[in-house]
Amino acid sequence: MKTPAITFVLLVLAWLSALPALAAPCDSLASLVLPDTAIAMTQVVGAGQFSPPITSGGGAVNANRYKDLSEFCRVVLTLKPSGDSNIKVEVWLPTDNWNGKFQAVGNGGWAGVISYSEMAQAVRAGYATASTDTGHVGNRGIFALDHPEQLIDFSWRSEHEMTVKSKAIVQAFYGRAARVSYWNGCSTGGRQALKEAQKFPDDFDGIIAGAPANRTAVGLWIADALLKEPESYIPASKYPAIHQAVLGACDARDGLKDGLIEDPTKCHFDPQVLLCKGADGPTCLTAPQVAAAKKVYSSATNPRTGKQLFFSLSLGAELDWGVLGGGPDPYLMHYDQYRYVVFKDANWDWRTFNFDSDEARSELPEYNIMNATDPNLKSFFGHSGRLLLYHGWSDGHVPTQNTIKYYENVLETNGGAAKASNNIRLFLEPGMGHCTGGEGPNEFDAVGALDQWVESSKAPERIVASHRTSGKVDRTRPLCPYPQLAKYKGSGSIDDEASFVCSAP
Repeated sequence: MKTPAITFVLLVLAWLSALPALAAPCDSLASLVLPDTAIAMTQVVGAGQFSPPITSGGGAVNANRYKDLSEFCRVVLTLKPSGDSNIKVEVWLPTDNWNGKFQAVGNGGWAGVISYSEMAQAVRAGYATASTDTGHVGNRGIFALDHPEQLIDFSWRSEHEMTVKSKAIVQAFYGRAARVSYWNGCSTGGRQALKEAQKFPDDFDGIIAGAPANRTAVGLWIADALLKEPESYIPASKYPAIHQAVLGACDARDGLKDGLIEDPTKCHFDPQVLLCKGADGPTCLTAPQVAAAKKVYSSATNPRTGKQLFFSLSLGAELDWGVLGGGPDPYLMHYDQYRYVVFKDANWDWRTFNFDSDEARSELPEYNIMNATDPNLKSFFGHSGRLLLYHGWSDGHVPTQNTIKYYENVLETNGGAAKASNNIRLFLEPGMGHCTGGEGPNEFDAVGALDQWVESSKAPERIVASHRTSGKVDRTRPLCPYPQLAKYKGSGSIDDEASFVCSAP
């Protein structure tokens, strides 16, 4: 029988063993020597004390987002792998609740900023984490003009260099390497994710790639449809009417009328049904607007050969048409790609773009070095790497079918679905916008699903997603691995994921 004193000692020992074995205090990391690296700052950030720099886009207004963070060691680095590189990186290391794992987080758009909010999410879950500004300041592509090394940094080098240096810092601080390492990113972060899997397959054990923003001329395609001629422009006031007409044509095709389109590729919608019968108004389209809408829904084609070039937006994304088609010029991220990367001319006019010769130019390797479309993932899969892809069907930024095509190419290149499905899964979210938001369930634990997959070899067969209105969950649905669909069982609430089963289409 244990005495109270012995019991107390055992409890203390158990408590001490649960603490991270810190090999070095936070401030001592300032003397750590790493190649091409200057450590600018190390500091212990007390619980609830972090406030993002004003220049980060966060600022004091958003400081409350970080009040629930526990104490962590913050390390600020500058990496210079080339003579024209100036890559900023931050590494955050929980001091008292580290789960033994590392999670790098991705960027959005042209990056140019540390992803503090995503880092905070990782720390809340117990991860050591890192983020980079990718080598420049500001969410514009201007930096790429006459700076080829900085374009390489943005395209892939900053993410890899960050990962290598962060792992070394984790090792130095905790006295042991992270047990597993994950990448978690959406949009540009999803593209970065795929680049890591393709180019540096040993960097991560598991990768989350949401809505990978590989660059195509889709922004110019939609601008050509909606913005080139004044009479073709469709104002935002008409988006709801178009969207409701699409739902009327497509919603019930999956056997359930619920305001969501389970698979937009199975439905046909002709904007001609909205042609104004009389005066123009917010609930109808003029003849030029009908033609423009048809082009928005159609995949881009070469005007000379008729060959399909790339996908456009899916049915159901109408409420977000303003992103790429709100005007008066194309979406800035896409416009910058062609001004500063492809044509290297700050004064280039998008109206001159030729979908034959210019599209061919933009596909040359020197102009699309950031794109991550190589389907050969044999090296990543070879060490049991897991890749979780996801994409919202109502994405108004990045065509959803791009991700489906990439997924199918990966299966074909890596031995087919039977062999590759243990390493790659794709989840499509009906009604979800770009990375989040939208009318459909759009909140789900991708990191938890990936972690279970990596740690327990249990591939995700179903991920529960939720939708909130005014902060309250009002609908849940299962996300099913593609090509499976969530099908209603025939009884129970249509707002409850338990009423659905994942099954073949």
